[in-house]
Amino acid sequence: MKKKLQKITIAVTGLNAIDSPGPGIAVIRAVRESKNFNVRIIGLSYETLEPGIYMHDLVDKTYQIPFPSSGTESLLSRLQYINSIEKIDVLIPNFDAELFSFIKLEKTLRKEMGIKMFLPTQEQFEARHKVNLEAYGKKHGIKVPHGKKIFSINEIPSLRNEFSYPVVVKGQFYDAAVAYTPEQVATHFNKISAKWGLPIIIQQHIYGSELNVTAIGDGKGNTIGAVPMRKQYITDKGKAWAGISIDDEKLMKTTQKLLKSTKWRGGLELELIKTSDGDYYLLEINPRFPAWVYLAVGCGQNHPEALVNLALGKAVKPFKIYDIGKMFIRYSFDMIVELSEFEKISTLGEL
Repeated sequence: MKKKLQKITIAVTGLNAIDSPGPGIAVIRAVRESKNFNVRIIGLSYETLEPGIYMHDLVDKTYQIPFPSSGTESLLSRLQYINSIEKIDVLIPNFDAELFSFIKLEKTLRKEMGIKMFLPTQEQFEARHKVNLEAYGKKHGIKVPHGKKIFSINEIPSLRNEFSYPVVVKGQFYDAAVAYTPEQVATHFNKISAKWGLPIIIQQHIYGSELNVTAIGDGKGNTIGAVPMRKQYITDKGKAWAGISIDDEKLMKTTQKLLKSTKWRGGLELELIKTSDGDYYLLEINPRFPAWVYLAVGCGQNHPEALVNLALGKAVKPFKIYDIGKMFIRYSFDMIVELSEFEKISTLGEL
């Protein structure tokens, strides 16, 4: 007898499947492959040209929502309207910049609208900010490159007192660039701060192999799943365009130790450098699934499906194994879209 699947409506942000992609499409692909759910996907977009809006085989309907800078009240009002039509069961935010608002609204959405999420706590979210990462590493026993936040280009000359070049110039939410001279620091400072605001983080550049881990914690210190990968091809924006799952016992133990120490709740991505002498340096903790999370599905661990189950309050057994030597390779293709669809999302805010 064929198993009857549970019908569920899931709202997902991060539909910008571009050269610097959001995680939304990968998350949607993962939950659509669930053997337990019959899903209806509601896309939540910020821009009218986010490709996921027009991927009708993946996204059933899309609504625009206000930018995070608009505040929680406007977001709540918009979600009340969307939920009155769609009756959302689970919402999965996928952008760092929006998480503050969703974390703040988590209890309200659950109690007033029945919308469930499984997100890091406010304390967890703020503790792993790039500006706090060095102290975070010391607290949880993991090496972090020396870093400093600056608020003005006038602070750049004095960086020589603390750093040797090259250094990495980072935005508080996104973007990073390597600078080999103070002049390059200034250029990157102006470009990144114009987009993401202040402060800018200066971090010592560490040489080695770039490794990433996608993982999910249950909020009690247990690792539900973790898959590490090594970047095989990196774009000029520093994004992995190809990667391969790897066998690295020390890295897995480091990940499990960190999730246990922090009692991390929800999905996350660790970005690390492995030096030639075998040391690991934590560069960033992204408090949500990465855009390459579908590799975990291909390796036998469906992290987004596990997140949905955790949000619904279901018991989830930790994944014990994953396939090693599986690769992901991104590609781009041209969708043909009717102008009428673009006009509808632009004028009505839904499609």
